[in-house]
Amino acid sequence: MKMYRTVAFAAFTALALAAQPASAQTKWNLPAAYPADNPHSENLTLFAKDVAVATGDKLQITVHPAASLFKAPDIKRAVQTGQTQIGEVLLSIHENEDPLFGIDVIPFLASSYPESMKLYKASKAAIEKKMEAQGLKLLFAVPWAPQGIYVNKDVNSIADMKGLKWRAYNVGTARIGELVGAQSVTVQAAELPQALATGVVNSFISSGATGYDSKVWESLDHFYDTKAWIPKNFTFVNKPAFDALDKPTQEALLKAAATAETRGWKMWEDKNQWYLDQLKAKGMKVLQPSAELSSGFKKIGEQLTADWLKKAGADGEAVISAYRKM
Repeated sequence: MKMYRTVAFAAFTALALAAQPASAQTKWNLPAAYPADNPHSENLTLFAKDVAVATGDKLQITVHPAASLFKAPDIKRAVQTGQTQIGEVLLSIHENEDPLFGIDVIPFLASSYPESMKLYKASKAAIEKKMEAQGLKLLFAVPWAPQGIYVNKDVNSIADMKGLKWRAYNVGTARIGELVGAQSVTVQAAELPQALATGVVNSFISSGATGYDSKVWESLDHFYDTKAWIPKNFTFVNKPAFDALDKPTQEALLKAAATAETRGWKMWEDKNQWYLDQLKAKGMKVLQPSAELSSGFKKIGEQLTADWLKKAGADGEAVISAYRKM
C-alpha cells in the first residue's frame, strides 16, 4: 500500500510538473471585423506574431478576422465583459456611447494622414480616459483610407443624392444620409456585399479598401474621392486581463502595440492608391467631386461639427482646440 502511494505521488508530481509550462502560457482571442487580407487584419496578425516572439510564446494571441468570432458592434462589449481578452473595432460605431469615440468621422475636420495623426494625438488621452472607465486599455490605433462616395449614377451636387438607399454604420454617416435626403440603412462591413447585391443599399461612404473588400463593382460603378474623413480602428485589451500579466509580458505587449501602430499607419498610406487603382481596373469610375458637390459637403461638415461640439461639451471643445493649435 505504501509503495502504491509512493508511485501515485510520484505520478501526480510528474503530471503537475508537466502542466507548469502550460499554466504559464496565456492564450488570448482577438476578434476583428474585416477580411484576413485587409491591412487591418494583416497588421493584427503581425502584431500577434511580434507578441509571441517577444514573450517566447508566453502570450499567444489568435486573430479572428471577418467578424468570425463576434460581429463588429459586439466586439467592444465582449472585451469589456471578458468574453474575449482583446479586440479591434472601428471606434466611431460606438459614438452613441460617447461623442469622443466619433471625433475622427467629423467630415473635413481631418482629411489627410498628417491631419489625422494630429487629431489622434490631440484626442488620445481623452479617449484613453473614457476607455479606462469602461475597464479597457487602449493599445494602438490605425487609420483607414480617406472616405469617398460609392453610388451607381452621376452625382454632381448634394441634391443628386436625394432618395438614395444610403448605408450607414455610425451616427455621423446616418446623419449625412438625413441631411442629403437619402434613406439610411445601418449595415456593418461584413454584411455590406449582401446588402449591395440585394439592393438593400445602393450608395455609401467609405474607403477604397471597403469597396475592394466588398467587390462593390458588382453593384455600383462610381466612386467620388471626397476625402471626407479618415476613421480609425482601435485595438484595446480587457484591463483585468492586462493587469494579470507579469511586468515583462506587459512591456512586450505595449512595445509590440507601438510597432503595430507605426506599421499600420504606413501600410494604409502605402496602399491607399492601390485600392483606387483596383477599383479602376474593375471598371469603376474613380472621380474627383465637382466644386458644387465639395461645397455641399463642406456645409454638411460644418453642420456636423457644430452638432458634435454640442454633444461633446467641454471635453470635445478642448480636443478640437488642441488639434487646431497643432
